[in-house]
Parts: sequence; C-alpha cells; structure tokens
Amino acid sequence: MRTLISTSFISLDGVVEAPGGEPGYRNSGWTFKNVEFVPEAFEIKEREQQEAAAILMGRVSYEAFSPVWPDMKEFADYKSMPKYVVSTTLTQDSLVSNWGETTILRSLDQVAALKETEGGPIIIHGSASLNRSLSDAGLIDRYQLLVFPLLLGAGKRLFSTTDKDAQKLKLVEHDVYANGLQKQVFDVVR
Repeated sequence: MRTLISTSFISLDGVVEAPGGEPGYRNSGWTFKNVEFVPEAFEIKEREQQEAAAILMGRVSYEAFSPVWPDMKEFADYKSMPKYVVSTTLTQDSLVSNWGETTILRSLDQVAALKETEGGPIIIHGSASLNRSLSDAGLIDRYQLLVFPLLLGAGKRLFSTTDKDAQKLKLVEHDVYANGLQKQVFDVVR
C-alpha cells in the first residue's frame, strides 16, 4: 500500500489559502510577506520532492500549479513524476503537455484504489477541499506541516469541521526555527 502524504503551509489558526500569492485572498502571499525567510525551515520541501513517487492534487491546485511549476527549477524533480488530479469537471484537453504524465481521478474511491497500487509515497500539494475530503475518508497517512506564526482569520482551512470520531496522530518529526516557524510531521495512527 502506498503512503498518502498531505503537505501544507498552514497558519496557526489552520488557514492554508493562497500561501504563495495566489489572487483573490485578502492575505495572499502570507508565507513570504509576514514571516522572515529562514532557509533551513524549508529543507522539508526539497526532501518531499526526493521522497515522493507521485503528486496528487485537486483541480483548483492543478490549474494554479500547472502553468508555473513545470518551468520552475525549485520543482524540477516533480516534472517527470506522475501526477493525479481529482476532479469531476477537468477534461483531458485541459491538461498541460509539458508536465509529464497526468491522470484524472473522478472519485475518492479511485484515490483509495491508487493507494493500493505498487509504488512509493504520493504527496498532496495545495488542494484544501481535497485534503478535507481525504482526511474525512481516512485516506491520509501523514501530515507534513510548516506552521507559520500567524493568525489569518478567514480563509480555506486544511481540516474540515465534520463531526467525527477523534483521529490520533503520532508526532514523528518536529523543529522550531528562529522566525517562529514550526515543522510538524504526524503519522495517522490506525
């Protein structure tokens, strides 16, 4: 079984919306506008590219990343990696041609089936709505979070407000940096 890893930049109050400057959100770009850059805090992002075998994302994140990431040297390792986009509306004609193999999945059942295949870890980038659905369905195995010392108030959240049984997490890696950023890596306890 493959490991499904959710990776996020997240504010202390749980917001994951527009960390990189995506338009339409009041606090867009909060990861670099409001917190001093400390390179060692982002080591995990480089490691994710080396350890992941595939990328999973929702349609909105795919449409935001696919025009930019294929040509960015910071994401070079992702270019040849298989990509999976969970969407009920995206069509094959909408996929970019310069970012390697991309497969459209139409349901969480297809994500569950993908987890049952052979291969290494699958990493989820962005995709707040997809993350909430996958978490509620019990499909996420690990959370890799960079928690920013910010309270953003309104905005898309990583975790849903669904009334459900408690889900235990095990802290497997953590660090705190001079700028207040925290790395928190949790495995889901089954």
